[in-house]
Amino acid sequence: MRLPLCIIAGTGGVCLMRNVWKGEQHPYVINFISTFLSANSFRLNFVPIAPDFIFNCGGLSVAFVFVTNWDCNNVSLIFSRVQKLRTQFARFYVIITLPAKQQMNSFIQSYFTFEMVIGKPTFVPVQDIEMGFEKMVKIAHSSGVYKQQKVGEKLKAEKKLSVQGMNFYLKVVTSIPGIDNHDANALSQAIGSVQAIAKASKDQILENTDLSAEKAEMISRFLRDPKFYSSPKIT
Repeated sequence: MRLPLCIIAGTGGVCLMRNVWKGEQHPYVINFISTFLSANSFRLNFVPIAPDFIFNCGGLSVAFVFVTNWDCNNVSLIFSRVQKLRTQFARFYVIITLPAKQQMNSFIQSYFTFEMVIGKPTFVPVQDIEMGFEKMVKIAHSSGVYKQQKVGEKLKAEKKLSVQGMNFYLKVVTSIPGIDNHDANALSQAIGSVQAIAKASKDQILENTDLSAEKAEMISRFLRDPKFYSSPKIT
């Protein structure tokens, strides 16, 4: 059996292995998995979980059933277990080792016999255990990277909206005669939104900012008196 240690750039996380699954495998398999995970910066723990593996990469959990011995005469237990687990995990995959054509044919026939829905969960047939575990790690890693990218995109979008909101705020507040960007920033930090500034009294503005009495009076009159802010100003 080969030992394909394919290092995945940026990999790292936690791998939880089911105690029962561990007990059913040859010691070589466990040694291979431990070595592979260590080489890819994963921490391995043995725990009493329902699926065979749960990976956590980038804050995202992915569950797996790993069938290393496909028995053509006893497939019902596999599919009943898969049917149960797929309702418990949002991200769930089934890795199946099918080294012989007879086993592949049995799997395909059983897949339709048990009325599985494509992609719910996703089945990944492989030729050997090493290939299966390597695919498992890559799936978990890719899922974590995708989540991190989505989080990054969301943060960028939120930052863009924040900048746009601040630009709009500055434009509104600095439209008040005599108020510059420094004054607007001071009001934002001490008072808050435009609505909050409009409700603040002259004394509140003087107490919480370094604005002069004249500017505080101007802000109060400008935002509270429609006749004032709608009439022409000569400066």
